[in-house]
Amino acid sequence: MKKYSFTILIEKDEDDGYIATVPELKGCHTQGDTMAEIMANVDEAIRLCLEVHTKDGINVFNQNFVESRQLELVI
Repeated sequence: MKKYSFTILIEKDEDDGYIATVPELKGCHTQGDTMAEIMANVDEAIRLCLEVHTKDGINVFNQNFVESRQLELVI
């Protein structure tokens, strides 16, 4: 069994729901109405992307993603 670690970007949408994106995986995004739902949905989306990669041999990894960083500014 292989262990992965992914960055998950979560934003509010216009209907007060959530949108999650996984920048390390091409096209891996999902939505949900609550934080619990979005986390369950993003878990499923990641697993589906990895399944496509493993079973079908399709490269789902985004080679252009470098990293995420926090920038703190004092103004």
